[in-house]
Amino acid sequence: MTDEECALLRTLTSEADTIVCVCHTNPDGDAIGSLLGVGEVLRFLGKDPLLVAPDQWPDYLQWMPNSEKLVRYDKHQQYVDTVLKIADLIVCVDFNTLSRTDAMEQALLASPAKKILIDHHLDPDVEAVLTVSRPQMSSTCEVVFRMVWQMGLFDELGKHFAGPIYSGMMTDTGGFTFNSSDPDIFFIIGQLLTKRINKDKIYRCVYHNYSVHRLRLVGHVLCNRLVVDEKRHAAYYTLCRDDLKTFQFVKGDAEGLVNMPLQIKGLKLSISLREDTERDNLVWVSLRSVDDFPCNEVAARFFNGGGHLNASGGRVNGTMEDAVRLVNEAFDAYEDRLK
Repeated sequence: MTDEECALLRTLTSEADTIVCVCHTNPDGDAIGSLLGVGEVLRFLGKDPLLVAPDQWPDYLQWMPNSEKLVRYDKHQQYVDTVLKIADLIVCVDFNTLSRTDAMEQALLASPAKKILIDHHLDPDVEAVLTVSRPQMSSTCEVVFRMVWQMGLFDELGKHFAGPIYSGMMTDTGGFTFNSSDPDIFFIIGQLLTKRINKDKIYRCVYHNYSVHRLRLVGHVLCNRLVVDEKRHAAYYTLCRDDLKTFQFVKGDAEGLVNMPLQIKGLKLSISLREDTERDNLVWVSLRSVDDFPCNEVAARFFNGGGHLNASGGRVNGTMEDAVRLVNEAFDAYEDRLK
């Protein structure tokens, strides 16, 4: 942040009595980690923020300290809407546009509260009095750490801040296997470790905390649902409702699956297509790529989405057949760059 931004941040937080912090729908480790991290900072500053997730977060994140303080909008809409009407300040973390809060969007737009945006996605369009958007950074959690460090608050915070922040950085880089070549990231990790977090246990809690049904789902996808276009070095797989029901799917069970096809030698692009468990004609799309192949371009052009160069997402407002057709159109459109 600039000195002016830092001063504005201090003023906004000190003058606000009612603060609501919110992340995006289908929250991942970076969303929940940054939400909890910001909440811990605000509590240290003497505030009592309301931390809101639009819907359920994955089971493998339930271990995070203070996760019991999170409120689900889809379960407590009336309560959250009431607080938003009187809020002084809304802190938006890990999303670049209000539509990513899904059912919360209209209530956020209607709130008279000033907004702060803290994010690392491209092209932010949230109308905020302070926007701290850093697309070049590994994660929103990294952005939060840097803000806290600049404000001189890090030494005063403990493992309830460090644990979620480390987790968000870890999950948004696939265990520091991509988008994590900046040496500063490892300086940050070293500082977080001074708070006596157990990074090995955090890894186990996130990546070794699935049910037997998740393992069987992975086997089913790789054996029966994966379609590999060897000529164009790309792959996709489908997850229909029947598959999800058969393997007793819970939110988070598909996490990391989209990365697995990239283990195939020479593969450049992997796409996951998953039917929504509740809404008809809605397919969630995840894209991963390697090197300089821009899966964010593919997400924006074909799947109403966007994101980072090598990790993006989107949606298809249609059937699984529509989604598969769009995948094949994308493979055709980018054939020269995939070969």
